[in-house]
Amino acid sequence: MLIKNGLIHDAVSREPYAADILTEGGKIAAIGKDLAAPEGYEVIDAGGRNVYPGFVDAHCHIGLDNYGLGPVGHDYNERNDSVAPQLRGIDSFNPFDLSLPKALEAGVTTVCTGPGSANVLGGTFIAVKTRGTCVDDMIVKEPVAMKCAFGENPKRVYAEKNVSARMTIAAKLREALFKAREYMEKKDRGEAPAFDMKCEALLPVLRGEIPLKAHAHRADDICTAIRIAKEFGVKLTLEHCTEGHLIVDTLARAGYPVAIGPTMSSASKIELMNKSFETAGILARAGLCVSIITDSPVICQENLPLCAGLAVKAGMDPFDALRAITINPARHIGIEDRVGSLEAGKDADIVITDGDALESSTDTWAVILNGERVK
Repeated sequence: MLIKNGLIHDAVSREPYAADILTEGGKIAAIGKDLAAPEGYEVIDAGGRNVYPGFVDAHCHIGLDNYGLGPVGHDYNERNDSVAPQLRGIDSFNPFDLSLPKALEAGVTTVCTGPGSANVLGGTFIAVKTRGTCVDDMIVKEPVAMKCAFGENPKRVYAEKNVSARMTIAAKLREALFKAREYMEKKDRGEAPAFDMKCEALLPVLRGEIPLKAHAHRADDICTAIRIAKEFGVKLTLEHCTEGHLIVDTLARAGYPVAIGPTMSSASKIELMNKSFETAGILARAGLCVSIITDSPVICQENLPLCAGLAVKAGMDPFDALRAITINPARHIGIEDRVGSLEAGKDADIVITDGDALESSTDTWAVILNGERVK
């Protein structure tokens, strides 16, 4: 495919530029002026329209909390065991969730999806493209991260079972990590500990292969997540980070990637009282890798670009906002070698719009996924 006469917003260069994009075998082969299409190639004349990388959401539950199905479609939380690291989001993902085509039509081509926040440890997230009929064929990366959660959700879900305070959540997470570390050390010494599926699931975290993906809204919960990650020497990403603007210096020193949202919804619980569209811009100006997320279906997946636009309205630099739904989430989930920017060698996931993608009135004119036009 050859896309001609586009105004390229590549998420690398601050200023857009006029150029063509040549794709081959589902990848971007070249970006430049006056490129020629080999015989038989599809040619799309963008006509001066804006051309972006496919949008990326670093945190949602699409495919696990299914559109229009109500409770029967809720496959994202285990409610019988507060510590369940052995669960895998891939095993609940429904490729026929009606949210997926809506997301794709809006230019959201890659999402990171997985378990909810009912559990202290909830299982692993996956990164998928938003089109397909079998999740195994949609995977970009699996696993991406191990979900853990702090604050009100585990307390609410397990209040009558075994979690009633924030210190209980922290203790249960530590206990699981201690057990898994002891299990790992025995295996590394050549011993044969009794098989433990929960410990096995945590080995990639302890070995630095995947991060803990920490659901944390309140400032104190964010600090607890950081404290535990440092105690065990594990990688960490901070999800939601609602009160991140209250502890900017702490976050800047720690340097972990942050995913901000869902902000375009009401304060449905106490720990959301301080949420603001200003947070993403404040943390970006502090030098953090900031992603903007929908937490779909909390916010409909197709509204990801709109969320970035509202952050701009609240003071975020427009280029930072674009990067917050493209290259930054790709880095957040460890797939920046494939998606998140328009560069030669990356997947040909491309969005063409008739205006600024972050403006609510803009229409998506074309969407290309893996080098194939799907809209």
